[in-house]
Amino acid sequence: MHLTRRQVLGGLASSATALALPVRAAETTALTAQVVDMQLLPEEYGRTTIWGYGGTMPGQEIRVPQGGRVQRTLINQLPQATSVHWHGIRIDNAMDGVSGLTQAAVAPDTRFDYDFIAPDAGTYWYHAHNRSVEQVARGLYGALIVDEPVAPDIDQEDVFILDDWLIDPSTGQIDGDFEAMHDRSHAGRNGNFIATNGISGLTKTARQNERRRLRLINAANARIFELRLDGLEGWIVALDGMPLAKPEPFGNYLLLGPGQRADVFVDVTAEPGNAAHLLAVINDQSYPQVRFDVTGRASETRRPEPVALESNAYSPVMLENATQLALNMEGGAMGGLRAATLGGKRMDFRDLVAEGQFWAFNGAIGRAEDAPLARLARGEHVRLKISNDTAFPHAMHLHGMHFQEVSESGHLGPLRDTTLIFGDQTREIAFVAENSGNWLLHCHMLSHAASGMTTRIEVA
Repeated sequence: MHLTRRQVLGGLASSATALALPVRAAETTALTAQVVDMQLLPEEYGRTTIWGYGGTMPGQEIRVPQGGRVQRTLINQLPQATSVHWHGIRIDNAMDGVSGLTQAAVAPDTRFDYDFIAPDAGTYWYHAHNRSVEQVARGLYGALIVDEPVAPDIDQEDVFILDDWLIDPSTGQIDGDFEAMHDRSHAGRNGNFIATNGISGLTKTARQNERRRLRLINAANARIFELRLDGLEGWIVALDGMPLAKPEPFGNYLLLGPGQRADVFVDVTAEPGNAAHLLAVINDQSYPQVRFDVTGRASETRRPEPVALESNAYSPVMLENATQLALNMEGGAMGGLRAATLGGKRMDFRDLVAEGQFWAFNGAIGRAEDAPLARLARGEHVRLKISNDTAFPHAMHLHGMHFQEVSESGHLGPLRDTTLIFGDQTREIAFVAENSGNWLLHCHMLSHAASGMTTRIEVA
């Protein structure tokens, strides 16, 4: 048996602001991590064993209003310990879900209660944060949507979680080598089966002149999705959950690195009887990530261009006199890393490879419990210069806080929680350390995080 061309793509806080928001009651609901068989591939392959929340792929969507309370009891029915990270939420540190740093990993047949306020409206997601390179690749993730107080002027909303799965075509099962040296030392674990919400070639119906909100989440271990529109005209209205000051035309393409999200308003321009597409560009070819069959007209005329979403409250960063930090990425294949510190011991690259470690931050192999990149006072303004002295891109994710990218001219970009930095590129980010606790800073190419690209920031 073999995968079809369509299916084989890519080759075999509670901050002060948050606490001021009204708390809305929510019932505590079980979030059960379990092993389940599902029809992921075409039927001739049979069912594929995945790990999912509540036995579904993706996990159950969690939706609350802005200022709403999220209460979930993680019940672990997996053969491994696990935890849940609430990606992008400015959350109380004890609820951040990083095993070994903010909590102990939840052992099999035990449970853990998560209880926090969702202060910011936007598109977020939750995923496993113990042995993430394996557990996320097996399917442990879902969408977390925080609704605005005033709904935007749209006709339909779609939540699309984009992912790729590394499948053994001979068995139809997930490839079990999660410590492959090539993945760890190169671009990460890239899959050969592309899916949206666990479905290849997802199809929806739409109407011409309809306005839809696409909430796009990249849950892949390492794949950078290059997305294009066909039969749709779009505007980017939010990135990583945070609204833009003004909607930006979609343009020719949108890059979405692992962990990143984008909210896009699209007008359906394709004629009835035709199809519109959200396309993924892979190896210079366009493939339908999602197809919209246009069945009629919503109206005879188009809406005016969308207006900006209401912004979330945040403390503006002041660049002048901000604390300056530096993070230098080293290592990987063709990276020239000769030696680095691992567990307090200086080791040459050959010994690091034997330990399955290939990357370093500032000359050190990162572990969550190691010395932090910085110790900051709450409210301290920070400029962090990140230099990618490697041959590969990295998606750097900061827990617990949002930041802004700083242009060469000193202009502050939109709020983000994950920034995509390509090889030999330098990026400066700036933020206010307004959320107390130990906050992970790591590459969201999860094979890279597992092999050295992890550090943390302490906010007193």
